[in-house]
Amino acid sequence: MKRMFVAVFGAVALAALTMTVYAANGRGVAKLAVNGKDISIDYGKPSLNGRKVEDLLGQLPAGQVWRLGADASTTFTTSGDLKFADQTVPKGIYSLWARKEADGGWKLVFNKQHGQWGTQHDAAQDLVAVPLKEEKQGKSSEMVEISLEKTSGGGEFSVNWGNLELTAAFK
Repeated sequence: MKRMFVAVFGAVALAALTMTVYAANGRGVAKLAVNGKDISIDYGKPSLNGRKVEDLLGQLPAGQVWRLGADASTTFTTSGDLKFADQTVPKGIYSLWARKEADGGWKLVFNKQHGQWGTQHDAAQDLVAVPLKEEKQGKSSEMVEISLEKTSGGGEFSVNWGNLELTAAFK
């Protein structure tokens, strides 16, 4: 009986350790208050670990999404309606995704589900998709970095990883 207890306890401890290592990416938070609206983004921060972002994201087929981080889905919260280009994102909580388009560009996707694991994207729950501007940076970011910056007319969302930068302006 004692051996059985030790074996079961050992298996449970190993499973817990494995899950901890599997979800070992740190979390990041970006926050901004603009025009009386509070906006925040909670995301996982994977590292390149010697890989190239082109190898990880450049091969995504059209229509495929990137969870904009690691582990649990990236969560976007806004206390007021926001306007991205000609699309309105109502106040609320969403998961964020970047979708690769057929022309090679990207769109920022706001999905009505949130809190799910980052590989569980249900396209039927997509609310709004807005164009992202892509630029290659001279410096490389080892970990995913998401930021919100105040601009003269509102704000700007940006995600950086490796030499890739994707941005979208909002009001």
